[in-house]
Amino acid sequence: TGQGYIGSGVKIESIARMFDQFTVDRLRETSSSTSQYETLFRFSERVTNLLGDTDAGLGAGLESFFNAVQTVADDPASIPARQLLLSESDSLVARLQNLDSQLDSMRREINGNLENAVTEINGLSAAIADANRSIVEATSQGSGAVPNDLLDKRDGMINQLSELISVRTVEQEDGAVNVFVGSGQALVTRFLDSPLQTVRNEFDANRSEIAIVNGSASAVITDNLNGGKLGALLDFRDQVLDPAQNSLGRIAVTLGTAFNAQHTAGMDLDGAAGGNYFSITTPLVANSTNNTGTATVSAAYDGANIDNLTTEDYTLAFDGAVWSATRISDAQVVTMTGSGTAVDPFLFDGLSVEVTAGAAAGDRFQLRPTRSGASGMGVLLSNAREIAAAAPAGSAAPGDNSNALLLAGLQTSQTMENGTTSFQGAYGQLISQLGTQTRSAEISAEAQGALLAQAQESRDALSGVNLDEEAADLIRFQQAYQAIAQVISVADTTFQTLLSAVGR
Repeated sequence: TGQGYIGSGVKIESIARMFDQFTVDRLRETSSSTSQYETLFRFSERVTNLLGDTDAGLGAGLESFFNAVQTVADDPASIPARQLLLSESDSLVARLQNLDSQLDSMRREINGNLENAVTEINGLSAAIADANRSIVEATSQGSGAVPNDLLDKRDGMINQLSELISVRTVEQEDGAVNVFVGSGQALVTRFLDSPLQTVRNEFDANRSEIAIVNGSASAVITDNLNGGKLGALLDFRDQVLDPAQNSLGRIAVTLGTAFNAQHTAGMDLDGAAGGNYFSITTPLVANSTNNTGTATVSAAYDGANIDNLTTEDYTLAFDGAVWSATRISDAQVVTMTGSGTAVDPFLFDGLSVEVTAGAAAGDRFQLRPTRSGASGMGVLLSNAREIAAAAPAGSAAPGDNSNALLLAGLQTSQTMENGTTSFQGAYGQLISQLGTQTRSAEISAEAQGALLAQAQESRDALSGVNLDEEAADLIRFQQAYQAIAQVISVADTTFQTLLSAVGR
């Protein structure tokens, strides 16, 4: 106009997204680790509290049982003392079975949690793939606008995913993000998601494994997964639950075997030779669903070397020429003696293993020697007179308690861990190990939680909204406005004064 140029106000050229990939990656890593250790601590603490309970744990049961054995040794002719021993024996077995049952319940709970985690992961990966499509479509329209809201939404979903499982992302030139898990398995590739699923273990139908589906094919990737809630569930099962249940079973098997061996060496109240006192399960043997041969494998405990029994599980494999046994926990090959026949079985780690002909190359079997030891234990005697408290006939006087003393002595005998500890010593080691694992998980959870808080602060300092900073800016702008208003007021007063002076 004739009075000058009238502007059109403020024009927004673009909106810049405050984003730093390194900061976001650090946030996801610490988020994944925090979720992992918090979950691991929560479950580990339950096992520690269960087995370490002074009233319901096994320690009190072992003490009461051997006290009852000593009572029989003190008065071998006493029927009430013998009945007390049978009662305490039943209580010990019931305690073992109850503890084992609760551990089995946790195992089923883990399977359910794995299924839930997989469902959540699949939902997020599908949503991320859809977000990729929307972002690529938005950026390919030629407007030059960046779909910041979609990018933020996708980042939020990846952050949620990292709480469930450790992930790695790679951004493509078109704006899509590929998401990888484990040792490089693609969970999301541009617009395509590869769902996870729980499948049955090839040896144990009650054990869930994680597989990734790619088209019509799937591959088990359990051993490659780590981090987040899913990784914690797998770690807990492999590093805490399995060893704890195996340890409990080993105590039951070793106690039953040693007690039976000594009991059969004695004589009962009617002069008959003592029989087995406890019933003991046999080692679990399972064939792989992928086996093509017809061979069968059977296992028993090597009574002469029962103190060598471990808490390990094993894989027995045939390569077409020879058999080999490998520890599952560390993949180390175990030295075996024997040929695997009925007259010359394989012997290793307190086990005796027999294999029949018909194995094909690649056939595998899994041995879980002590997994069902606690649940499979029972008391065979029902008549108190059958307790073999005396030495064999011809070597003992009436009222003899020689064998009862030897049975009571098993409480402190070094019958476990290659002859280095007792039953109660082995149980104490189990509780100590569980306590160490639980405390380690707790410390790691606390440390990762602190790192997560730092990572969140770094992210928020870059792209978040600081309410304190915004409030300070508002005060500063208000003060600036007031100062400008004061300048205008002073200028107006000065101008009016000048006009008045000129008008005179």
